[in-house]
Amino acid sequence: MSNKVEVQARNMPVNEKLEEYVTKKAQRLERYLEQIEETYVELSHVKSARNATDRNVAQITVRGKGLLLRAEERADDIHVAFDSALAKLQRQMDRYKGRHYRGRGDGRSAAEVTVEAPAASKEKKVKPLIARRKKFVVLPMNEEEAIEQMRLLGHDNFFIFYNADANRVNVLYRRRDGSYGLIEPEIG
Repeated sequence: MSNKVEVQARNMPVNEKLEEYVTKKAQRLERYLEQIEETYVELSHVKSARNATDRNVAQITVRGKGLLLRAEERADDIHVAFDSALAKLQRQMDRYKGRHYRGRGDGRSAAEVTVEAPAASKEKKVKPLIARRKKFVVLPMNEEEAIEQMRLLGHDNFFIFYNADANRVNVLYRRRDGSYGLIEPEIG
């Protein structure tokens, strides 16, 4: 497979040297996991950050068959933020390989079991205006795999997934006591 790298910048200019640096390093991620198909890198400068050392933000999202990993880091230099996010993503990939290449009992990995699902959107509302809109691919998985994916992505509050057992979209969330809750929406 070929790792397609897309670099996008917000509120900052990206020169050729920086884009080449980011692309070269992001393409090396395929060495860690062969199933990587696409890497999306977003570099941004946040003027309103509370701390001056947190103004440069690097977000890296990796997609592949049965795989979605994301890392975000902030620093005073965009190169440092990108390198930190890359290191964080590599640690996530190591954890992913450790869990998914052990097998499923029937000899198949999680990537072999999953099937591409249509994209769903997550809306985040701020007062009457939508401040940010994200779209992502929802992969079929069971509840245990959703908990594992939630931990891998570093989502502390909730995780949206397509429940393959129930054939519907569910929301997994962490309760105050540390246990998990599951929301199973129904059309009424």
